[in-house]
Amino acid sequence: MTALLFTIIVWATGMLAGFLGALTGLGGGVVLVPALALLFHVDIKYAIGASLVCVIATSSGAAAAYVKEGYSNIRIGMLLEIATTLGAILGAFLATRVSTHAIAIVFGLVLLHAAYQSLFGKKQDIGALVESDSLAAKLRLAGDYPVGEQRQAYGVRNVPAGFSLMFGAGALSGLLGIGSGAVKVIAMDRAMRIPFKVSTTTSNFMIGVTAAASAGVYLGRGYIDPRLSMPVVLGVLAGAFLGSKVLVKAPVRALRVTFGVIIFLLAIEMIFNGATGKV
Repeated sequence: MTALLFTIIVWATGMLAGFLGALTGLGGGVVLVPALALLFHVDIKYAIGASLVCVIATSSGAAAAYVKEGYSNIRIGMLLEIATTLGAILGAFLATRVSTHAIAIVFGLVLLHAAYQSLFGKKQDIGALVESDSLAAKLRLAGDYPVGEQRQAYGVRNVPAGFSLMFGAGALSGLLGIGSGAVKVIAMDRAMRIPFKVSTTTSNFMIGVTAAASAGVYLGRGYIDPRLSMPVVLGVLAGAFLGSKVLVKAPVRALRVTFGVIIFLLAIEMIFNGATGKV
């Protein structure tokens, strides 16, 4: 494969990752890491380095659109970023001391759980008003988001549980290079009772900061290759803008199914390849 052909294929893969990342709140890394490691045989640590740059690009490309449309909850995002940033730094240091096979298996197990929660977990009643608990009320985390021509109010619950899960999400981001969007969406949607579209868009708002915290560690250790990262970023930005336009009109159930099916397939593939030593 020539360098030009490789660059074009990687760019197209990045565009698909950016589209799916913006649409589901995953950040794109959940698609990009397996694609680079399994299809292009890139060392998984270099794939994670490129993925972290990809996650920052996805967040930059989609977050502005979601904030403008009134979906993202900036107050929640800024609060939870404290936990994810600390976790991301820890995860990035751990990643340089853990074998690539173990990273791949952990990656797959995390995605498998997120896929199960998305496809089979208990769903919220669409359109139901959820009252904030006392802590969320003190922090003024409640908000509203567009539903058709109106705005639907929502509350927030279980802030300590969500904060704890976000630390774990940040650690996984640094360890796996996925932006931890899968865990963040599940934490906000399930634990904190935030509507799914608000969860995915707020995840997109947060993942760039989380990835930036751990990307510096990978850059310092030489795991970010500009020849790989550049076409990835260009593709991801284009895909993220497209995905942000589609999400606004997409039904919630379709987003959940897309989220679940994609990461379920990738989870099985990563666990198998990690266990057999192919990554």
